[in-house]
This record gives sequence, C-alpha cells and structure tokens, in this order.
Amino acid sequence: MSKNPDLYKTKFHDKDVEYLIPEWKGQQIDVSVLKGGITNFLYRAKCAKGDVAIRIYGDNTEMFIDRDREASAIKQMGDAQITANLIKYLPEKKATIVEYITGAYTLKNEDFLKDELRELIVEPIRNIHASGATLNYIFNPYEQCIKMYHILNDLNVSFPKFDFPETLKYLKILIEKINIPKSKYVITHNDLLADNFIMVTDEYKHKFEKPMYIIDWEYAGMGPKYYDIADLFQEVLVTREVEFKITEHYCEAKNFNETLYYIDMFKPFPDIYWTLWSLIQKTVSKIDFDFYEYGRLKYENARNNIKFLASEYGIKF
Repeated sequence: MSKNPDLYKTKFHDKDVEYLIPEWKGQQIDVSVLKGGITNFLYRAKCAKGDVAIRIYGDNTEMFIDRDREASAIKQMGDAQITANLIKYLPEKKATIVEYITGAYTLKNEDFLKDELRELIVEPIRNIHASGATLNYIFNPYEQCIKMYHILNDLNVSFPKFDFPETLKYLKILIEKINIPKSKYVITHNDLLADNFIMVTDEYKHKFEKPMYIIDWEYAGMGPKYYDIADLFQEVLVTREVEFKITEHYCEAKNFNETLYYIDMFKPFPDIYWTLWSLIQKTVSKIDFDFYEYGRLKYENARNNIKFLASEYGIKF
C-alpha cells in the first residue's frame, strides 16, 4: 500500500483502516462495505477498540460539498444527540469517520407510512431546527439550484430533455412569494431521504441515548426549516394524507396551514437541486448508479409539483 493510497480506487481492507486509524494497528480488524452511498464509498470497521463508519469521498465531490462544513455539522449534531458522534475528520486523506450505530435499522420509504413511527421520525428533525447550532453557510434553495446549474453548464455537457432555464424561472417566482428572510434560517440537513434515518433496535437501546438518529450531513447549511420537510416528502413520496399527519406532528398542531403552505411551496426546489446534482454526478462520478434516470424522475416530480402549486394555491407562472 502506498504512503497516501487513493482509497476510493482500491479494495478497502484492514491496512487501509490502520492508515486512517493508526491506533488500531495490530488489532484484528473486520471491514465490510456499507450500502446506500451514491456519492462516496462507505465502510464499517470494527475491532476491540471500536466500531466505526468510514466515508471515503467520491470523485470531484468538492465541487458541491464543503467537508469542513460537513464535519462542523456532524460535531454539533453529535453533541446534540441527533447524529452519530464524529470520531475523526481527515480531509487530507479524503475520509470522515463516525461512530457506527450498532444494531440499527435503516428506514425505508414505507416506514414513513407507519403511525407508530411518526413521532420517532419527526422528533429529530424538529430537534435539528430547534438546536441553535450554526454553520457559516447559507442554503437558500433557489440560489443553490442556480449554483448547481452553473456547475453543470461549466462541464460542457448537454441534456436537451431538461428545460432548466424555464424551470428556474418558476423557482424564482416561488422563492419571491415564499419570502422568508435569511435571518430566520436555522440549521437544516437538506438530504432527508429514508436511508439517512437510523433507528436503534430494542436489543441495542441501552447503548444509545436516542431511538432515532439522522446521518449524512454533507449538504447541511443555514436554511428555511420548511425545505427539510419538503425534501423529505419528495424523497419518501408518501400520500397526501400522510403528509398532513407528518406536518401536524412536526409543527405540533400549531400554525398547521401556514406550515403546510411553506412546505408545499418548497417542494419543487429539492427535486430540481437533485436533478442537477444527478446530471453532474453522471458526468464526473465513477460510482455505478443510473444517475440520469434518477435525475429524470426528480425533474418530472418537480414539474408536477409546479402544476400542483398553480392549481392548489393559484400561483401564476
């Protein structure tokens, strides 16, 4: 193994773990691949000295991910018992290491339909937004979409089936109507897909302070809290009735109509953001994933939600 191995281009094994965690040298280390990552390579490593999840940064992710900011978010959210604790931040080695939540269950989309899990799911989101944590980065959803659009344009690739100029005009109309001042932004996760919700199983609850944790803080920033719920809905794609129930739990039945309105208004933004992200990934990533189809579905969802906003709230585009 070279002195500075290119960890995402090699088969990851115990010597790579020792390179990242030299204090584990000489231990019997068990390494396994973790599923779910489509930006990075994810591994679990455990020995008598610990049990950790290791993220090896994917190709060109520095174009849209600030690892210093990600580490700051993990540290603050770990201290608030919302995510797994940060063990090591190693940007020079293109790796971040966090505590592995042993015996946990990764949620699936259908779990968001279950009444008995609703408060377990919503509580950590509410706690994120009420934590008082801060990051030195503003996540304005419209500005983020414009930023991603410029990144895609700079790659000199063409995707003629996506009309981004027209769609971005629609988003500009929406953000002007939403008109939430940045002074009211709170820390937001901005990637609340089911895979990022980790539920501790009964057998291991004695080892952890909370029953549910939210992982993966690459896209965190200071943003409008309603965007997080909109992003969640566009990821798990539950029924409208379930959206009502989750929203009611989130706002604790206070200002329900206003909360739902803002969530609905933000829905097209995450889908366009992830459409642009996916086309960038298709161009630069070596990870085996159908980024184009993922982006196409997101784009269709966004356009459908723009039509929904026109009919539901009378928004004129």
